[in-house]
Amino acid sequence: MLSKIAAAAALLLAFPLTTAPASAHGARVAPLPLGQAVQLLPSADESRDGYQRSSFKHWVDADRDSCNTRAEVLIAESRSEPAIEAGCKVTAGEWYSYYDGVTLTAPGGLDIDHMVPLAEAWDSGASAWTPARRQAYANDLDADRSLVAVTARSNRSKADQDPADWQPPLADARCTYSTDWVATKLRWQLAVDDRERSALTELAAGCGQETVDYQPAP
Repeated sequence: MLSKIAAAAALLLAFPLTTAPASAHGARVAPLPLGQAVQLLPSADESRDGYQRSSFKHWVDADRDSCNTRAEVLIAESRSEPAIEAGCKVTAGEWYSYYDGVTLTAPGGLDIDHMVPLAEAWDSGASAWTPARRQAYANDLDADRSLVAVTARSNRSKADQDPADWQPPLADARCTYSTDWVATKLRWQLAVDDRERSALTELAAGCGQETVDYQPAP
C-alpha cells in the first residue's frame, strides 16, 4: 500500500499545477475531487498552547481605501447594491448566510467568519508563522472562500470548531462548507488531525462531484 507521502505525490502527478497566472500568489492548482483533496492535507497533532486571538490582527484596511476587511466582505457579498455611508460604513444590502439559509438586509446581524477559525489555524500550523503572515491570513481577501458573511448566530455556534465537531445546520450547505474548508487549509498549508480528516473524508463521500480549486497563499 502506498504511504501517505507516496499517495500525495501520486495525486500531484495526476493533477499537476497549472501555468502560474500573473500573480504573487503562485500557480493555481488544477481542480481536485474533494475526496482526493482531503488526502493532500498534511497531518499533525493540534496544539493551542500560546494562542491569543490578538495574535491575528484583523479587520485592517490593507489597501487604505477607508474600507476595512469586514466592510470589504460585506460589499463583495451583498446580492444588491449596498448602502455605504461616509467612512465606508455599510448600512444596508442583501446577504445570504449559506450556513443556515437565512437572508438579511441589515449588516448588524452578520459576522464575517474565518472559514478556518483563527484558533483552529493556530492549532494547525499558524503558531509558527510570523505576525505579518497571521495578519495576512486573518484578512485574506484574495480567496473568496477564506472569509464569509453569515448570521452571527451560526458563526457563534461554530466558534472555533472544526468539521469533526461542527457542520452547518443547513444540510444542503455541508458539501460547500467542507469544500471551502479544505480549500482554505490547502491554500495556507494548514494541517488536520485524525478526527478532522475522518470527518472530512466522510463528508466528501456524500458530496458527489464537488471539486476543490485553490491558489496557494504567498
